[in-house]
Amino acid sequence: MTQNQANSYMTLMQIPAGYLNIMGYVDESEVNGPGCRAVIWVQGCLRECPGCFNPESWSFEINQLVSVDSLAEKILSNPHNQGVTFSGGEPFWQAAALANLARKVKAAGLNVMSFSGFTLEQLQSEYAPAGSQELLEQLDILIDGPYIQSLALNSPDSPVSSSNQRVHVFNPALQDKISWASNQIEIHIFKDGSRLVTGYRGKLELED
Repeated sequence: MTQNQANSYMTLMQIPAGYLNIMGYVDESEVNGPGCRAVIWVQGCLRECPGCFNPESWSFEINQLVSVDSLAEKILSNPHNQGVTFSGGEPFWQAAALANLARKVKAAGLNVMSFSGFTLEQLQSEYAPAGSQELLEQLDILIDGPYIQSLALNSPDSPVSSSNQRVHVFNPALQDKISWASNQIEIHIFKDGSRLVTGYRGKLELED
């Protein structure tokens, strides 16, 4: 184990039970999964893929600590949110807390999707991050595999951002809902004037 990995694991252990360390959040996104969705970008990833859209998410240092209960309340308070997407960062490093959040929003009728740099096979193995199976059991859709810049796709016909990635649809009701594409971006402007740019072609940008 490298020193960076050891420090990252120590930081993960500092997250209180029932909380998530996140980089960002947005309501009503239409480029991060089927329909209109809340999106949560978690903080922390060890991969540091070249060309990563969200390098600000690599650090495991505490950024925004938010309780699962308050996130569920926030998601469900917006009637336009039809589902929730977990992105990052690497969601499966905080799998147990995200599984808890997924259960809460699914009980209210929303669907849940996650991106992961791990493959499905890795997440099903004994070496997967703690809570991985618990989160997998809650997912309706998983997009797996690391982003590989040399295999990048920017196409209206592709729901993944590099050709090695796969879309696993666990909920048959969503099989024909793969409507987003890797050439889409979206801009959100908040009341304080800050902007959030998200989608496959542009990295996530948070500006004051």
